[in-house]
Amino acid sequence: MATIEAYETKAGRRYRVRYRTPEHRSTDKRGFRTKRDAEAFAATVEVSKLRGEFIDAAASRTTVGELGPAWLGRQSHLKPSALRPVESSWRVHVEPRWSRVAVADVRKTAVQQWVADLGRDRGATTVIRAYGVLAAILDDAVDDRRLLSNPARGVKLPRKGKKPHVYLSHRQVHDIAEASKHPVLVLTLAYCGLRWGEAVGLQVKHLDMLRRRILVERNAVEVGGVFEVGTPKGHKHRSVPFPRFLAEHLAKLCESKGPDDLVFPGHHGQFLRQPRVRGGADADTRARDSWFAAALQDAGAPRVTPHDLRHTAASFAVSAGANVKAVQRMLGHSSAAMTLDIYADLFDDDLNAVADRLDEVVSKQIVGKTWANA
Repeated sequence: MATIEAYETKAGRRYRVRYRTPEHRSTDKRGFRTKRDAEAFAATVEVSKLRGEFIDAAASRTTVGELGPAWLGRQSHLKPSALRPVESSWRVHVEPRWSRVAVADVRKTAVQQWVADLGRDRGATTVIRAYGVLAAILDDAVDDRRLLSNPARGVKLPRKGKKPHVYLSHRQVHDIAEASKHPVLVLTLAYCGLRWGEAVGLQVKHLDMLRRRILVERNAVEVGGVFEVGTPKGHKHRSVPFPRFLAEHLAKLCESKGPDDLVFPGHHGQFLRQPRVRGGADADTRARDSWFAAALQDAGAPRVTPHDLRHTAASFAVSAGANVKAVQRMLGHSSAAMTLDIYADLFDDDLNAVADRLDEVVSKQIVGKTWANA
């Protein structure tokens, strides 16, 4: 139980409350003008401990800046390519605004204003990522009993606009490949749906030429100018089929190579760096800075990125009769629901097919049935 002690100051008598935290650490709070105020505080301490709502006042004065680096250090579960933008968001957007603010002083209205201010000159993705960093740090503060609840939760965030997918035709894909210095890579991306890092990290031993399968087992992502080699997104391996016309091209690329050699190497057998597709007033000139952009220009194709070829791969698969589960496995999505969310427009014909099938059933089973006009 808490105890109350009186002590003298130049301003008069004051009271101190001595109590133990749930961890049995002895502490105190002083400065109460009346004994009644001290007793009321002591009572709230005991009730909060019984309810599991006790918050150490000293712990709540810890600043966001003190907790941020430790929180970043615990994000080891993130891949390097995912961790880099999170670290940047903390350094550029969160730390300058919140580093000196004690977690107990963070207010929901202040967080909402910060989000609104960021949104005036930043995209929704940047704002949502920065907010997520702050909210996650405060979640940890709640877990550590520095806060009773997270004041950042419930804040209204901007909506991310959905960029319409660009689906290339077979002719456009082959035209781009013919104009490219890496034609087989372009065809592989467009017909197999590999991510860039999965394609450039592909080794000869990952090609099963008899079954015409690509074994996607690793991912090579460039982070800060350095390639980080790890597992595919979601840490899941998968087997992706490739069409028969690609088999001969892939086989030629693998001639005289060992099992561990790269199928699509860059300079001196190193990983191939991802080409940039840049626009602007001098786009015609700047396109030549990128072999992929140059191929798009020469082929007269829409301006897409290598990653956008995954969308084309999905459209080719659906048009060939693949169901959503097969498309999910090919692209390496975590669930069929995710595939539907991303490519719902590709399955519009399925809805028409449902309506046509229902019409056929009714026509066969309900013959000569009429309804009187209401």
